[in-house]
Amino acid sequence: MPVIRGRRLSIGAYIVLFVWALFTLLPIYWIFVTSIKSAMAVQGPRPTFIPWVDFTPTLDAFRSIFGAGGGYGVSGMGNLTLLMRNSFGAAFFSALLAVILGAMAAYGLTRFQYRRWKNNDIAFWIVSQRMFPPVALVVPFYILFNQLNLLDRLPSLIIVYTAMNLPLVVWLLRDYFADLPIEIEEAAMVDGASRFGAFFRIALPLAVPGLVIAFLFAFVFAWNEFLLALTLTID
Repeated sequence: MPVIRGRRLSIGAYIVLFVWALFTLLPIYWIFVTSIKSAMAVQGPRPTFIPWVDFTPTLDAFRSIFGAGGGYGVSGMGNLTLLMRNSFGAAFFSALLAVILGAMAAYGLTRFQYRRWKNNDIAFWIVSQRMFPPVALVVPFYILFNQLNLLDRLPSLIIVYTAMNLPLVVWLLRDYFADLPIEIEEAAMVDGASRFGAFFRIALPLAVPGLVIAFLFAFVFAWNEFLLALTLTID
């Protein structure tokens, strides 16, 4: 009886998981099927689900967004390759710059003691800048970049995204550098290395995993940002 009951529970669990998988994958399947439909099939009164049975697949939608036409007439989507390249460039270079600056700031917070301001207070002040909602900074950024003639330019987005992600990068790398054994750096400095040499030759190579994680976080946040990109760019 316990064996039969165990099999029934397993079968029931598999059925529940199968139904849940269908429920989860259905939106993804619907998006894919819609992407290979013609404009007439998408706007038709009867829903269609199965390619080559309910409708004839076509790549008109992909031709339209990549700039080759296709009958969809989507405004502003003539060249998706250019748009994605701009988004990737802004996200990549802002994340790279945030990691470079954040690594130096985080290292300084873990290796030097600031008497007038405590290190933890400085770190908290840095990460508190992340609490500002982007909507509160839209107008100041717009006025500033308009006066600098940087509207609708890629460097403006790189600067903004770097400033937004820098507090998070500093906070992540601060804890990572704090866990690195300082004795290795002290041994390097005893052998003649400077503080910068210990940072670049010892600390940075040991912190590569943390640098990669911080870069990925900064890249994803910059890639997903929409409001500032919409405000500071025109085309």
